[in-house]
Amino acid sequence: MQTKIILPEDKLPKQWYNIIPDLPGPLAPVISPRTGEPVTPDELLAIFPPAILEQEMSNQRWIDIPEQVRDIYTMWRPSPMFRAHRLEKALGTPAKIYYKYEGVSPAGSHKPNSAIPQAFYNKQAGIKRLATETGAGQWGSSLSLACSLFGLECTVYMVKVSYFQKPYRKSMMQMWGATVHPSPSDQTNAGREALAADPDSNGSLGLAISEAVEDAATHSDTNYALGSVLNHVCMHQSVIGLEAIEQMKMVGDYPDVVIACCGGGSNFAGLAFPFLADKSAGKPVRCLAVEPASCPTLTKGVYDFDYGDTAKLGPIAKMYTLGHDFMPPGIHAGGLRYHGESPLVSQLYNAGLIEARAVMQTGCFEGAILFAKTEGIVPAPESSHAIRAAIDEALQAKEEGKEKTILFNLSGHGFMDMTAYDNYLAGNLEDYEYPAEMVQESLKHLPKVNL
Repeated sequence: MQTKIILPEDKLPKQWYNIIPDLPGPLAPVISPRTGEPVTPDELLAIFPPAILEQEMSNQRWIDIPEQVRDIYTMWRPSPMFRAHRLEKALGTPAKIYYKYEGVSPAGSHKPNSAIPQAFYNKQAGIKRLATETGAGQWGSSLSLACSLFGLECTVYMVKVSYFQKPYRKSMMQMWGATVHPSPSDQTNAGREALAADPDSNGSLGLAISEAVEDAATHSDTNYALGSVLNHVCMHQSVIGLEAIEQMKMVGDYPDVVIACCGGGSNFAGLAFPFLADKSAGKPVRCLAVEPASCPTLTKGVYDFDYGDTAKLGPIAKMYTLGHDFMPPGIHAGGLRYHGESPLVSQLYNAGLIEARAVMQTGCFEGAILFAKTEGIVPAPESSHAIRAAIDEALQAKEEGKEKTILFNLSGHGFMDMTAYDNYLAGNLEDYEYPAEMVQESLKHLPKVNL
């Protein structure tokens, strides 16, 4: 009946797992928005350091984690795994529920797993400042922390609706020395054009990415850092799943289903990809990505080439997308409002190797409240999507009278998200399912790629 499963510090992974060699076929090439041809390394070196670009394109299955990065990881890693005994009892389920808790990091989420190495490699390359976007503020605060640790400046373009919904995330970033702008802002051409078109725009991750990329591309001492979607980010996050596999061994168990919320794909990839390696070796594990019904990238989007940002400044990638000009509603799970999906996650979903499910906002908050009452942790609204799916899987096991082992990623705490809970408890949150006809309208503007 062990509750806390603690992996010793000397078991912290020494290598990241890169899933690219184990994909069902090669990844589609990344396309330059300027030429319409496969992007060249020189184009990407304008915003990324050489080491990150090398990892982005690597076919090596295992890549060493630098000792300086591992040393900083030990501030919170290995992160704990918990058996959710009290939640199981409240549900009356025969299922066993485990969760990997990433909210123990200084920034309160899984995001520093990639922010630390990205800052490290940029510092090595002589970069002075990093520019980035953030949705709910988890990535922005994580990169602000990482830049503070490595003596870099940091500029964050925060989606405007979250900038005002989550003011204390902004305060965290500023405490770590970052400059934070609500996006769309008056700092970039992309932001000024968006404000001219709609002065009251809530903003989107796609637009915030445009501002950050433009900032980096127009300043020689500045690079861009992305908190999700890209191959190297998914790889950095693999420490989550690698630790989880060892923790499951410690209690003599193994999951039937692995669950994580999914926006751009970073925390889902981090937990699920190492288990997918087990699946390819014959283990019958399901991997379930859970997204909001208001931003249903996998479940309603199309698998096609699209821009990664609204202003069409970044590369074009093949992914599940709702269209680069998709403008999501201002739901409280700000980190899940991205129009696209990681090309790696997209290819796995298209090949039928992972599952996806869209869930409603109020059901997620209902699950989050039950989790807080039973397990004591207030989860981030993003993480509540994984909780909702884990509860549903456990209730299905109860209905079928079957034992099942469930593992989900509690990707962050919600201590900076209390405005969302206030609104839920006051009955002010509404469900919103993004209409299929609006998706189809947005998809009319996909780029034409001829390979």
